[in-house]
Amino acid sequence: MASDQLVIRGARQHNLKNITLSIPKYKLVVITGLSGSGKSSLAFDTIFAEGQRRYIESLSAYARQFLGRVNKPDVEVIEGLSPAIAIDQKGVSHNPRSTVGTVTEIYDYLRLIYARIGVPHCPKCGRPVTRQSAQEIVDTILAMPVGTRLQILAPLVRGRKGHHRPILEEVRKLGFVRVRVDGTVYDLEEVPELDRYKMHDIEAVVDRLIIPDRQIETKEAYADFVSRVTDSVETSLRLGDGVVVVNVVRSADPSRYPEGDQLFSERLSCPICNVSIPEIEPRSFSFNSPHGACPVCEGLGFRLEIDPDLVVPNKEKSLREGAIAYGLSEDHESASWQILESVARHYGIDMDKPWRELTEAQQRILLYGTGPERIPLSYETPNGEWTGVRQFEGVIPNLRRRYDETSSDYIRSKIEEVMSRTPCRACHGTRLNEVARAVTVAEKPIDELTRWPVNQLLDWIN
Repeated sequence: MASDQLVIRGARQHNLKNITLSIPKYKLVVITGLSGSGKSSLAFDTIFAEGQRRYIESLSAYARQFLGRVNKPDVEVIEGLSPAIAIDQKGVSHNPRSTVGTVTEIYDYLRLIYARIGVPHCPKCGRPVTRQSAQEIVDTILAMPVGTRLQILAPLVRGRKGHHRPILEEVRKLGFVRVRVDGTVYDLEEVPELDRYKMHDIEAVVDRLIIPDRQIETKEAYADFVSRVTDSVETSLRLGDGVVVVNVVRSADPSRYPEGDQLFSERLSCPICNVSIPEIEPRSFSFNSPHGACPVCEGLGFRLEIDPDLVVPNKEKSLREGAIAYGLSEDHESASWQILESVARHYGIDMDKPWRELTEAQQRILLYGTGPERIPLSYETPNGEWTGVRQFEGVIPNLRRRYDETSSDYIRSKIEEVMSRTPCRACHGTRLNEVARAVTVAEKPIDELTRWPVNQLLDWIN
């Protein structure tokens, strides 16, 4: 018997009539035929059933007692049969949150990979964000070459306006004698008056050091130096809310340790942007969880937005003829219509001119409002007349507000008639929040992987 053939002889299960056939192995084989011709009897009730029976019989008696007895199908012999599996046919989920990755559960494994080995970045500036213990920071300093001159600084103010006199006074009370303000080190008594309307950076100078030669220093002297560095780092972390700045003033090896600031943090946070990042977990990459979903589209990747082409479906009509089909009352005596007339008067918009002949600026004012500009508006109702100066909201923002605020399903369904599905502008259709999108593995964010074909993803993983 050829090893690449599955041979069935004398199959009589159900409506099979003592059939004999060979099926090629390691191929995609499709069994077709009329209803009732025995397709399922051959595939499931004969081949699969016998493969399952043989596999169960190969197990120990202890294991078999939990699996139950499988009867031998009515067939003389099946040769070349391996353990078999059968997959139920089922409909694909129509849940808008389902993807190929979630249905097949491949995405669950990707989330696990990114949670365990992903490198988080600041979602604002893109810098890698790492967490270091005080001891790791100390070890980094001690690893610098002999003769390196450095300062250990505690950041107190990062890019904030103000004169910051109370902070400088507090630093003085704590016993420090120097601060660095906007990159320049001053004695506390000589700090110039700060412009309260400009951004400032202020760090307390906790210590100034020169890396000694361990081979020359006595054991006791070097131990004292290590203790001093440790105390200074811990003090800086405490004052800087978990952040310390190591400023290399003069480097003994500029190629490896360039002069300038190096920032360290005990927390997953960006010391530049002052952005804290939560613990990275598998749920951080789930768009079905509030921990990973984009807060704007709630993990759907799209939003229903008012479509200007649906609000104004016929560009040949004028305003009076009903060019704006939604968002305005058809009653020309209504308050909303009178307000529109006020806007048209103020901006010189001809309400009898076809919509397509209005300028782009005029169309934008009518649809999106006047922005911060306040204009004279008035309307008259049976209860009296109102006149004032205020902003005009615009037809589209008005519809959006009503859609978001209403509890009426009827009103929402009517407004949805002029809405179109558009990619979420916050997450760009990725469904994930900015923190999840800023975590990378091999410089690839998880949302990029989910857009790849399966074979490309497999090549990347391999």
